[in-house]
Amino acid sequence: MTEDQTQAALLARMADGDRQALAALYRALEKPVFRFIRSRLNDPFEASDILHDVFMEVWRSAGRFEGRSKVQTWIFGIAYRKVIDAHRKRGRTDLVGDVPDSADEGPDAETCLAAGQEAEHVRHCLGTLKDDHRAAISMAFYDDMTYGEIAEIAGVPEGTIKTRIFHAKKLLMRCLSGRVARRAPA
Repeated sequence: MTEDQTQAALLARMADGDRQALAALYRALEKPVFRFIRSRLNDPFEASDILHDVFMEVWRSAGRFEGRSKVQTWIFGIAYRKVIDAHRKRGRTDLVGDVPDSADEGPDAETCLAAGQEAEHVRHCLGTLKDDHRAAISMAFYDDMTYGEIAEIAGVPEGTIKTRIFHAKKLLMRCLSGRVARRAPA
């Protein structure tokens, strides 16, 4: 039995009121769903609250799962909508949060400074994107999701996701190359 079939079986048991199935599904998906939520909120306490809300929604909606997507994709879709709701409540529209800095292996202060500046440039350029482009880029490159999974989560056709990512990459390249050109010595 595949992982998705196991998760679908747990959902079916949850639909019949099996709390043990909820606990098993929670254990299986708690960490990736929490990382997904936290990466968009940058607040571990709020992410924990939303994680709880997501699994309560999964419990309530288990019987309505139609199997048109993987269970994990369906749950990430619930998490995605809960994060959007949280941003709307606060009046924020940034769905990505900070781009994680890559760890610097060397003790060289100049290397550390350059890495920090590059990360800041990436953050700046991501911040110039529209919310839907930024979310698509984040899910594709930071969460390693397929276009189909992103489309399912965002509730749009896969072609729309491909177009968003294509345009977002062009805008990012233009922004990043422009900032590099401005930094270059004269």
